[in-house]
Amino acid sequence: MPERPLKPWPFTPAPQLVADIGGTNTRVALADAGVPRAGSIRKSPNAGREGLAAILRQYLRETATIETAGVCVAVAGPVRDGVARMTNLDWEITAADLAEVGGTQKVAILNDLQAQGHALASLEARHLRCLMPGRAAAPGAREPGAVQLVVGAGTGFNAAPVHHLPTGSHVAASECGHIHLPRHGEDEEALARHLAERHGIASIEEVLCGRGLVALHHWVSGQDLAGDALAAAIARGEAQETGSLYARLMGRALATLALVHLPFGGIFLIGSVARAMAPHLVGLGMGAAFLQMGRFSALMEEFPIHVVEDDYAALLGCAAYLTAQSR
Repeated sequence: MPERPLKPWPFTPAPQLVADIGGTNTRVALADAGVPRAGSIRKSPNAGREGLAAILRQYLRETATIETAGVCVAVAGPVRDGVARMTNLDWEITAADLAEVGGTQKVAILNDLQAQGHALASLEARHLRCLMPGRAAAPGAREPGAVQLVVGAGTGFNAAPVHHLPTGSHVAASECGHIHLPRHGEDEEALARHLAERHGIASIEEVLCGRGLVALHHWVSGQDLAGDALAAAIARGEAQETGSLYARLMGRALATLALVHLPFGGIFLIGSVARAMAPHLVGLGMGAAFLQMGRFSALMEEFPIHVVEDDYAALLGCAAYLTAQSR
């Protein structure tokens, strides 16, 4: 019978195993009581891998981790009944697989936006870029129990409200990137008609995610420009018509979501497109469009808007979620 590896003396609590699975890479880390360990974060390419389990097993071997106190992963795709199917990968992730890899029944699979929501309470102010201060006293400050809203603009577009309850935080899943695009004026109505003809619906995602920004520029200028190059052009003061239209549409989308959820605890933008556009959004008209809500304009001034600039927030959220579930 093979000998079981022994833990070194003095004994230390088993760490949490957390992972953030993107379309291209997976970040994995160990965490203690909701805080990722410094220096433990490693990034692995997804290409050529059979699935997440292989990446996690390799990580545990390389870090000489014998047992875990729990496993939580954030995935870029829908999660139902303990099963996640990746949007941009042919992977299926199950709670049973995670339990087998981690040697624990304490496992969780979160949508990546949900993980970001669970991270909000632990984010440092230095990782928040303020776009509109609202009425909050400080970055990330909120009234006890105030709802917060995480909005992701990257490969896709989605949002999730964060409700802080006496029993802990609850981050509701949604697919609100596929609701109708709010618009104002003939130019935006013409864009909506164009989108409806191409996609069957003029949805928020088709203009505010990465491919949406590219499509928006083509509609405005007739030119094709890759996403990174387009963001750089907007930063240089070029492609201003595209940038302005994007900013206004973002403002209207955020305003609509704000009136649904009343996030007095703040709106938090995440994702590659949101971060690339963040320095320019207000100057290009996002703020004015956000406040342009008729008799509710004064209410809109209450909601702070920040961009999250922490690359590891999803890992932090996974660790925070595991810790909260242990209480």
